[in-house]
Amino acid sequence: MKRISLEDIFVKHPDKAYGGIYDLIRGQLDAGVLRPVKASGTNGKSPALYREYWVVEKPKDYSALEEELKYGLHPLISVDHYLSHLETYEQDRVWVRMLSDYLKDRRSSLEHQGSVNERSFEIWGQEKFLTKGPGKKILKRCGLDLSLLNVYETVEPLAYYSYTRQAPQDLLILENKDTFYSMRRHMLGGDSRIFGMEVGTLIYGGGKRILRSFKDLEICAEPYMREKANRIYYFGDLDHEGVRIYESLARMFEGRWEIQPFCRAYEKMLEKAQRMAQLPQTKEQQERDMSGVFFSYFSDAVQRQMLKILDKGLYIPQEIINISDLSEEGCGCG
Repeated sequence: MKRISLEDIFVKHPDKAYGGIYDLIRGQLDAGVLRPVKASGTNGKSPALYREYWVVEKPKDYSALEEELKYGLHPLISVDHYLSHLETYEQDRVWVRMLSDYLKDRRSSLEHQGSVNERSFEIWGQEKFLTKGPGKKILKRCGLDLSLLNVYETVEPLAYYSYTRQAPQDLLILENKDTFYSMRRHMLGGDSRIFGMEVGTLIYGGGKRILRSFKDLEICAEPYMREKANRIYYFGDLDHEGVRIYESLARMFEGRWEIQPFCRAYEKMLEKAQRMAQLPQTKEQQERDMSGVFFSYFSDAVQRQMLKILDKGLYIPQEIINISDLSEEGCGCG
């Protein structure tokens, strides 16, 4: 209930004299529309009126909405939640009706997979309804799972450079942009060998972003890149984060591809790091839960070198390698 003052009532009815206001309020009191706020006291006039009143709101009639829920929506939509929360249905009604109409008239469209934004626009006329709007909440209240809409999440497309589209080939994923550009420049110069390994395609990983982009390889990569006989290598910073990105990626594709560290490049990093007076400190607090898979590709001596650096809280950035290093043959596991 909300309060209304006697003064506000007079303002709303400027054409009425005091007697007319008294009769109006008396009638609304008798009808149960108003109730006096007795604590406000009377105005001291005769006949007296209270200075404030409660406005009694009549309960809404939701019978038409109940009827619609029971008999007017597509049978796939569960109405249990809304029957218990009719006010919520009143707010969501336009969106629920659009979903119901789509299921009634265009359900066959769900046989073809679409992106989340495409399907969102198709049903509700808003491309972000499912990602930034109330779409997922509406689905939940309707007892429906997002999988019913047969959608896929889109990610940033892979940034890559292909020297050749022949398959099988060696693909090299690079954590950082500078190294990607340097290696691409090297290959654009006509030399596809990097530390002695023939590289067919360079892929820019962008740190952790590669985990999401590469997960949708079937959608966002060309057929030659998905060839099962391809060999895939990873090269990133020698720090806890870089190792964890590699291990997550290797685990994600276990059983399909054996994604290996590009050992030749990591060993070149170590070689150049030995000539430095001081390595940089790890820039941020990084999680240290590494499985050990990464290190298993290296000799015991190399493993000790790497772990010694990491245990001191130091790291070797991938950018220690530059374009002048790439023609060296290397001798690692790649």
